[in-house]
Amino acid sequence: MSRAEDTSPRSGLAGPAADVGRWFATATSRPLDGPGPTRGGPRLPAWGPMEGARYGLRSHDHEIDEALALLRDRPVAVLSGAGMSTGSGLPDYRGRDAVPRSPMTYQEFMGHDLARRRYWARSTVGWEQFRSARPGRSHRLLAALDPAAFPVTAVITQNVDGLHAAAGSDPVIDLHGRLDRVRCQQCDALSSRAALHARMLAMNPELSARLPELAADAAQAPDGDAEVDRTSSFRYPPCPLCGGILKPDVVFFGESARREVVASAFAALEQARALLVLGSSLTVQSGLRFVRAARKQGKPVVILNDGPTRADPDATVRVHGRLEDVLDRWSAGAAGRGAG
Repeated sequence: MSRAEDTSPRSGLAGPAADVGRWFATATSRPLDGPGPTRGGPRLPAWGPMEGARYGLRSHDHEIDEALALLRDRPVAVLSGAGMSTGSGLPDYRGRDAVPRSPMTYQEFMGHDLARRRYWARSTVGWEQFRSARPGRSHRLLAALDPAAFPVTAVITQNVDGLHAAAGSDPVIDLHGRLDRVRCQQCDALSSRAALHARMLAMNPELSARLPELAADAAQAPDGDAEVDRTSSFRYPPCPLCGGILKPDVVFFGESARREVVASAFAALEQARALLVLGSSLTVQSGLRFVRAARKQGKPVVILNDGPTRADPDATVRVHGRLEDVLDRWSAGAAGRGAG
């Protein structure tokens, strides 16, 4: 475990985009639309900062350089998490500034009309703001990283924002899907989220007329207390091809990632000789399994994150700090090596 000094730089962030975590928050324990249950199944542990965790640490420069030396000249698979997109204004789920919330499950979304209305109402209010998010400095630095630092076999991302691809990383494996796509749960047809957004605005003219006001309310209110959560009349369409339930093409809690996507991610790890984790607490098994697989294969694992991760004991090298600062140093180190 590396030694790290306490820092707290918070400048340079982009303006806030939509809080996507709120879209996936479960219905509150109180009924929102009259009597009757608002959810089914057990309540999952809430997202939020880890209790007792220290954030804002930064490894010493020589430790950051040692991590680069370990990765250098090795094909590296990158596994990224929500911390990668905080510089684009997208809040993370377990960082020091995360808002605690209980996640909506796949079973809840599929089994309760109220849950679907709540999800689509929230995401309709926040969609325009969300899709305005642009790649942050971390995305751009990773995409432009000189192979003299280390060649990247693939970026395996747990994020659903598409920002790695927008920054130019290739290939990108969207382990948990993409929010800009919608998938029918009956016929499996894919369609555009932007097209669905326009359709839902047409179906909900009152909400459409108040969209800026509701977006401001949702951005400022505590989770579960925005006015949009009390929109009981929100309407959403079925699949136009088969009448099935439309769902964002992302992996909900209680749902498995698509087999072909997981297979692609493991293939990328097989081609690599090291794994680099960027901005993930690795709390869920979906990402943690790649760290465990890399160690089983005898490959070094470098973890860079602000705050603790579930895989800290498995890291060959653990680096603390802001992603953009460390990636910038690695980029400069690669440039210096090339000049020499």
